[in-house]
Amino acid sequence: MTTQEIQSIKLRFGIIGNASALNYAIQVAAQVAPTDMTVLITGESGSGKESFSKIIHALSPRKHGQFIAINCGAIPEGTIDSELFGHEKGSFTGANEARKGYFEVTNGGTIFLDEIGEMPLGTQARLLRVLENGEFIRVGSSKVQKTDVRVVAATNVNLLDRVQAGTFREDLYYRLNTVPITVPPLRERGEDIYLLFRKFASDSAERYRTRPITLLPDAVQALTRFRFPGNIRQLKNIAEQISVLETDRELDARRLAPYLPQEQTSRLPMLLGGAGAPDSATAGYSERDLLYKILFDMRRDMTDLKKMVLELATGQRPHEAQELLRQNSHLFSNTGPGSTFEASVGPEYFLPPAPTGYNSEPAARYDEAPVEDIPHETEDETLSLDVKEKEMILKALKKHNNKRKYAAHDLGISERTLYRKLKQYDLEQV
Repeated sequence: MTTQEIQSIKLRFGIIGNASALNYAIQVAAQVAPTDMTVLITGESGSGKESFSKIIHALSPRKHGQFIAINCGAIPEGTIDSELFGHEKGSFTGANEARKGYFEVTNGGTIFLDEIGEMPLGTQARLLRVLENGEFIRVGSSKVQKTDVRVVAATNVNLLDRVQAGTFREDLYYRLNTVPITVPPLRERGEDIYLLFRKFASDSAERYRTRPITLLPDAVQALTRFRFPGNIRQLKNIAEQISVLETDRELDARRLAPYLPQEQTSRLPMLLGGAGAPDSATAGYSERDLLYKILFDMRRDMTDLKKMVLELATGQRPHEAQELLRQNSHLFSNTGPGSTFEASVGPEYFLPPAPTGYNSEPAARYDEAPVEDIPHETEDETLSLDVKEKEMILKALKKHNNKRKYAAHDLGISERTLYRKLKQYDLEQV
């Protein structure tokens, strides 16, 4: 696809920006539009995912059919089946007449399912049947009906994490993810941030009949450095606030700062691979597992450090041992005489420094240090996450008198995950 064609799509659908990731997402959407393939759009909330669903529908042979956008997270679990697939009269309380669902109404068109990760498991099974066979059944009916609808789904969460947690069907995930499109967050679009700000400021000025807001260079720099956790939606709100509240139509960084909330600028470390995309070292672990892993790694590091100190000491280098302890004292909450650290490594570490020209007698005392006891700390206690997980499951079951529902709730996992763990650890008879 040429640059001119991409620019034409941007003008048609009101998309502003020149970031390479944005252009690639538009190109993929335009290429897949003429087909009937299912598309999964991923991106953070407020990044403009719905615009891509409209591109796909408008450039497809279904453009003359109906387009319906549905937020799966906004429909209550008890009524979502009726909304999507319809219901028969008397099928539930309040069903005073038969009603067509969105899949029946949109026959020949396109349905955009936003926040697909929030769809209940029962509805996911119904949706899978529509995607595979084009068939659905109204609530309260036994008659199978046909529909020809293209599904474009979107999510702001990692669906693979939901699959592992047992809250999203794996077969549905792969059926939806036929063609993935990733919409970049605003903070990764560089100069597009200022272009969008100018557009929103110009729109606000036209609406309220005022002069557009302009930013001085230092304000532009501050704006492009902001992370925008709310993405385009947040930027638009900021531009409208400034247009209404500021009397001076030129803003520097100092005047702009109050509109960029600092508490939303996260300085916390992130997992490698970005949010929502865990790396291979952490994939498959729950938060509880990761906490155990961090604690065990810290303990192993402390044990290695103590072993290193003993090796220095037994090598008749007491000064190096004491210097190493001093440099790494921040790793221990209490490493002075009488501490638990002294109890584990022996009081010899806290002897005063030997004077210049010391003889071999202090070294003999170091040679008598109980070095064979140091590895004992790690040999007696396993570092296996599976063993710890098994222990936690047994404790939870014992606490709740083998009532698995309450044990799963206490462990912070679903019942389905608990059953899988019981089978994995051969605890099904518990």
